[in-house]
Amino acid sequence: MERNVGGLDRIARGVLGIWLVAVAAAAYRNGKRSRAAITGIAGLGLLQNATTCFCGGNYLLGIDTTTDSGGDE
Repeated sequence: MERNVGGLDRIARGVLGIWLVAVAAAAYRNGKRSRAAITGIAGLGLLQNATTCFCGGNYLLGIDTTTDSGGDE
């Protein structure tokens, strides 16, 4: 998989992912299991995108938010 998530996009996905996981935990504690499952899956998906620097949606749409720094990584 080639990287297609970087910079500010990666930070935003990480922050939003953490927030959604926290919302999922709160919903689970309040007995709203379906809401907890949906927000938990969304949050974990965003955290996976931020960690691996790859997003399948970006790939399908041809979006690349990485910047070429000139070095091979």
